[in-house]
Amino acid sequence: MDRNLALEVVRVTEAAAIASARHMGRGNEKLCDQAAVDAMRRALDSLRIRGTVVIGEGERDEAPMLYIGEKVGNGDGDDSPELDIALDPLEGTTICATGRGNALSVVAFAEKGGFLHAPDTYMEKIAVGPKARGVIDLDKSPTENLRRIAEALERYVEDLTVCILDRPRHQELIQEVRAAGARIKLIGDGDVAGAVATCFEETGVDVLMGIGGAPEGVLAAAAIRCVGGDFQGRLKPRNEQEAERARAMGIEDLDRIFTLDDLAKGDVMFAATGVTSGDFLKGVRFFKGGAVTHSVVMRSRTGTIRYVESIHRFDRKPQLVA
Repeated sequence: MDRNLALEVVRVTEAAAIASARHMGRGNEKLCDQAAVDAMRRALDSLRIRGTVVIGEGERDEAPMLYIGEKVGNGDGDDSPELDIALDPLEGTTICATGRGNALSVVAFAEKGGFLHAPDTYMEKIAVGPKARGVIDLDKSPTENLRRIAEALERYVEDLTVCILDRPRHQELIQEVRAAGARIKLIGDGDVAGAVATCFEETGVDVLMGIGGAPEGVLAAAAIRCVGGDFQGRLKPRNEQEAERARAMGIEDLDRIFTLDDLAKGDVMFAATGVTSGDFLKGVRFFKGGAVTHSVVMRSRTGTIRYVESIHRFDRKPQLVA
């Protein structure tokens, strides 16, 4: 992938974030999501790439745009890179619709074959930052994982903060984490943001645990790969139909633990723009005639992390040069 693609990638998430942020707090999840999808699709088609959506808005019969398998970009021939794309135009539709924090627009690019083609089902996850890389194990109990993470970070378990989706299915997990002595940050939605937050010390989040969406797991793994953290996931189909879908996508062993390299490999580029303010990105702020966005763009090959604050002018017309 061309290094100059980084700025093009962030324009994609900026467009989706601005479009969805216009509907923040109005209580209409579908409107927020559709605005983000439409804007991201237009932005992707402006890129000189040959892209294939491998993590998107759903199957072709479920999503009219940005569906799995859809071709995007305006590149052709050998001059344009052939890329797999994982995306979520609005990660946290409920968050945006209710005006709460940590809604993001997210996209990740990889060389062809770089992302696991994850079915739309649940995934058990654990994510940590670079200092705890190599110590997590989904086959171990939450208590044992916390002990290992604390040792790697040279801290007490009582000093760790665990990010967990606030769901009834996590009652036992929450009880065990509390019994182990760690602190908990419950979030309503947006576990991509929660997973990525583990890689940035200023967020105060040390580990993400629990069950969330499998496609979101691939997106989180893409970001964590760029930063040097660690991630493991195991599919948790809710019914036999979802299990069959996973097998149809080539995943025979449903008990398999997917490592970071299984989920996102090779040269990976990740970009996210804040829709609403959260742990490590500010949300879109509108002013007369424009908006300000706050984004992060990362690349696994170089380990580079760039924060981009952009001022967008909506009332400017292009000036013709004589």
